[in-house]
Amino acid sequence: MTADLVHRDATELAELIRTREVSSVEVVRAHLDRIEATDPRVNAVVTLAGGALEAARAADAALAAGEEVGPLHGVPFTAKDSFDTAGVLTQRGSPIFAGRVPDTDATSVARLKRAGAILLAKTNLPEFSYSTESDNLLTGRTNNPWNLDRTPGGSSGGESAAIAAGMSPLGLGSDLAISVRGPAAHTGIAALKPTHGRIPMTGVWPRAPRRDWHVGPMARTVRDLALAYALLSGPDGADGLASVPRTFDAGLGASPDRPVRVGWLTDSGLGPIDPEVAATVRSAAEALHGAGVVVEAADIPALERDNPLDLFYRQHVMEVKPAFREVTAGQEDRMGRISTHMLASPDTSVHDYVQAEQGVERLRDAFAAYFRRYDALLLPVLPVPAHPHGVSRLTVDGRTVPAAHIQTATVPFNLTGLPALSLRFGTSGEGLPIGVQLVAGWHCESTILYVAALLESLSPVRDRHPAL
Repeated sequence: MTADLVHRDATELAELIRTREVSSVEVVRAHLDRIEATDPRVNAVVTLAGGALEAARAADAALAAGEEVGPLHGVPFTAKDSFDTAGVLTQRGSPIFAGRVPDTDATSVARLKRAGAILLAKTNLPEFSYSTESDNLLTGRTNNPWNLDRTPGGSSGGESAAIAAGMSPLGLGSDLAISVRGPAAHTGIAALKPTHGRIPMTGVWPRAPRRDWHVGPMARTVRDLALAYALLSGPDGADGLASVPRTFDAGLGASPDRPVRVGWLTDSGLGPIDPEVAATVRSAAEALHGAGVVVEAADIPALERDNPLDLFYRQHVMEVKPAFREVTAGQEDRMGRISTHMLASPDTSVHDYVQAEQGVERLRDAFAAYFRRYDALLLPVLPVPAHPHGVSRLTVDGRTVPAAHIQTATVPFNLTGLPALSLRFGTSGEGLPIGVQLVAGWHCESTILYVAALLESLSPVRDRHPAL
């Protein structure tokens, strides 16, 4: 069983440890061995936390003594290297922060630890978390475990690659425009971006622009997302945007009294979509219909009126520049290409900034109207399966578009703060994972997790682990 532990999900590992079928030491050691065997090719892990085996021995001793334990007792987890971890390097993908060791844990890290989980390692990211490719001048480039020549995405690409490759069963990522859902789709795992403010951003950097950043769990199964979300959500008294009391437990919910209604789309302002991706979304819609869900083709005209990606860039460049200038002052020669380019980009005029604000308000109104009719929205996560490293342009269904197009289907839900979830439902002709995205109304995580669990049970995917 030990060799197979790296492919079990966190929920099952917790149960195996709790019933003492395996020890926490065995589980942690299996994942450390997996990191040693596979990470030289993938480069997902940037720092081993240290003390994980000692913590596992303490976890086993607590069980032997009959102590009460948490729901993730003895289970290892990893965290993107933008999350502060007490006594463990947190370098944010930049030489400017090389050697930085925080004194305290991020709220989300502390909450998983309180549930009994053991921090195993920190994972790679782009500099300052600001790119869709997990590559930086300090810790290098992460590769996709399904094809090392392809990207695992960003900014939580190290986390997605580690989970997909069996180095970790559960992880913490952050999402500004795509950053947990896109990497999850690239690597065939699952990720949840909850409603804005549901999980505090305390101890995660950068936080600008505050309105768009989200913390989200990443895992191999929807039930792990549900469990992690239940543990992570709720105010912490420090993040003023995390103000909604926790009202969710780890259950995936029961079917409502009326049929669930899901709208689906592959166009409606999303731009070109790879035919294999579009076919996967249609297959997911058909599978839900076959399971008794009311499924209809949907259209959201507001996505065509206001280009969400354009709104995003007009807003966030103005809001993030001051934070970046502050931390890079006098060290501009240690900055990467993306950050350098962003700081050199023209400021948004006040007129354009206000226009962007109004465009986001129109998107919010449009989704409020949509969710009066439907419980969930089904659409692509990404326009293409995982693409080669370092590209500046993509060819999608015969059209050439900027690489930023990869965010078109995800950024609307950062702008509006709606909960969105990515899970795998297909495989490309090249053997790469294809994900679908589910979105629900504000604070309707239970709905999105219910539909996602149903869709996961209907998935045609068989090759769930890359052959590393």
